[in-house]
Amino acid sequence: MDADVETMVRRLLSPLIVYLMRRGLGYIALRDLLKKIYVEEALGRHGAEEAPTDSAISLVTGINRREVKRLRDDAMQARMSEARDPMAGVNMAARVVATWVSAPAFLDESGEPRHLGTRGADAEPNFDSLLRAAKVDVRARTVIEELQRAGIVERDDEDQLYLLRGAFTPGTPKDKMLFLAANVSDHLRSGLHNLDPDEAPFIERALFHNGISASQMEAVRPALTMMADRMLRRANEKLLESGGDAPATAAGEPLKRLRLGVYYYETDAENQP
Repeated sequence: MDADVETMVRRLLSPLIVYLMRRGLGYIALRDLLKKIYVEEALGRHGAEEAPTDSAISLVTGINRREVKRLRDDAMQARMSEARDPMAGVNMAARVVATWVSAPAFLDESGEPRHLGTRGADAEPNFDSLLRAAKVDVRARTVIEELQRAGIVERDDEDQLYLLRGAFTPGTPKDKMLFLAANVSDHLRSGLHNLDPDEAPFIERALFHNGISASQMEAVRPALTMMADRMLRRANEKLLESGGDAPATAAGEPLKRLRLGVYYYETDAENQP
């Protein structure tokens, strides 16, 4: 392996390896999973083209043909029994909350999220109209239950919904892992895309400081959180204004998806990245 590539892979994998060891998952478990992913990605590269032979997959992955055949059969069975996207509920809830805190129709005079009725046909904003604005085609009851489960909304005796937090953050360990996987996966895809000199780069920016005192960090951390929230709200508002998530046009314009993220990390100064 090229030395620069090895350095990159080491830095990408090291935090994951530390986490897996804390969870009691050793090398064998990761090795078996890597084999599956190698075969699945080799199959996925061909899309609608004629499926590659086991020998071709073995050549590109370095996995012997007998193992490729077994893993290929496993992959086919997994596709046939694929259940509902496990991220569907998380993505839906996050989009509803983002619209609630960004779209002017759902903000009061001071710019804070309105209290919403669960339903209604009148001109007053309500949860049904919020779902339409967020382009969420799911029953209101299902979405409300998801938001209540995550501790994002509170419902009073008069069926008024109160937003408790201005951002969707998953509550259960499972949802946290799914959220992490989706965000970091797209961030990594963006960074790897930017290694191609022939492609227009995606946004990849980071602010780095070293040697900041603990008291300084305590003082500035809340402001950084507010700045990040404000930026994401403004970005979502801009997308809503421009018709984000609109259906494909009659001309067959393809749909796109995007993820714009902000992350923050701090550690002791001697712990270099």
